Amino acid sequence: MSCPFKPKWERRKEARPQELLAAALDLFVERGFAATRLDDVAKAAGVSKGTLYLYFSSKEDLFKAVVRESIIPLIGEAEGMIGEFEGTSEELFRTMMTTWWQNMGMTKLSGLPKLMMAEAGNFPELARFYQEEVVNRGERLVATMLERGVQRGEIRSFDLEVDARLLIAPMMMMMMWKHSAGVCMVEEHKLNDYLERYIDLAMHGLMIRK
Repeated sequence: MSCPFKPKWERRKEARPQELLAAALDLFVERGFAATRLDDVAKAAGVSKGTLYLYFSSKEDLFKAVVRESIIPLIGEAEGMIGEFEGTSEELFRTMMTTWWQNMGMTKLSGLPKLMMAEAGNFPELARFYQEEVVNRGERLVATMLERGVQRGEIRSFDLEVDARLLIAPMMMMMMWKHSAGVCMVEEHKLNDYLERYIDLAMHGLMIRK
């Protein structure tokens, strides 16, 4: 009589790329880039290492795919939101930041900024990739949102590039806090309170009050 239970890799010898990306994200956030092995990613996804290589040529290639399939679409959605939004700049800013926090800050993706901060020096090519495709594009996104407000006479005009970086920094810190057990850690249930207070402070600094 054959055993009805088989190892996961025997039950399903192939996995869709999305399953491999999900397993990679979990391990990258948990262990960091350097400590994550492709063998472990394949095992977590329930496939052989050879199957993983059918989709991704290296660990660097796998990491870039994780970013491009998870964070880049979120940035694209946010860019579209700016062009279609009909409300005030304050309403747009609040919607943008709360949506970003829900889609990234409250998910495993929130661990990637800390990973890049910690390992950029050892993996400069990955750091350049992340800077160009995520950080720079995110800053342009926020600057575009501010420019919209300036044109509508709702936001004070300063240096939009500097303002964009200042507005992104607290969101980055909240994600870093979430993944900093024992050092500068903030309880996760308090992060929503921080988000609300941050939005309020930012709006008081940016908006033209009539």
